[in-house]
Amino acid sequence: MTDSVLNVVLGLVASAISAGLGWLAQALRRRRKVERVRGFLGLPSGSECLIVVPRSIGTGSHAHTVTRRDAYALMWLAGLVEECGARPELVAHDAAHRGLGAKTELCLGGPVSNDRMAAHLAWGLPGVLVTSGPGPGSNVLVVGDRDFRADQDQAHTLLARIATPDDGRPVFLISGQTGTANQAGVRYLVSHHRELARKYGQNGTFALVLRVVNPEAYGPDMVELVADVTAEALRRPAAASTTA
Repeated sequence: MTDSVLNVVLGLVASAISAGLGWLAQALRRRRKVERVRGFLGLPSGSECLIVVPRSIGTGSHAHTVTRRDAYALMWLAGLVEECGARPELVAHDAAHRGLGAKTELCLGGPVSNDRMAAHLAWGLPGVLVTSGPGPGSNVLVVGDRDFRADQDQAHTLLARIATPDDGRPVFLISGQTGTANQAGVRYLVSHHRELARKYGQNGTFALVLRVVNPEAYGPDMVELVADVTAEALRRPAAASTTA
């Protein structure tokens, strides 16, 4: 074998090794990213996850009717679970009679339409109060001394992650003031779960208020982060603490 041929062969071998190492490095980076997301969501490959389904609160709705917007949101949540290699289990809000920590739980809807959501807020985020009524301005999300009202120009969503005792699997809450706000909250979680994982870690509790801009015109697509209200949401109201 001449020197020129040998140099060509060595060059090809070096290129192949370099390409292989590059592919391996990219694969390891992708794997680490996936594992961080799985850790943040509490969804190791092959695990199971509860998706708690709210009921429709429209006039004449059946107890287990789900709105079209919430159905879309549930599909996005199921897709996020399956992306992690886990299996979603849909459970009606009034049939999820089980404890916390054994499985990751994704709970959708406000406390008026979801009994499980009401229980989670009272237990894990006592500083959050949700009021709802038929009149304009009656749909209000209150966190501490701040209130976020829904009107024709905006709606809000509480997106929260609650750590469970004994390092159990987390509970995620997506509680919107409207069906469109529920859908927007889910899409925000799907789009931003990697940066949320970097910011809050795998075991952190957080509560965020999102604003859906002009939902009648833009649907769930225009969403912005209004505030991190974790401290206020975790703080039990003074009246409740003195009477306990």
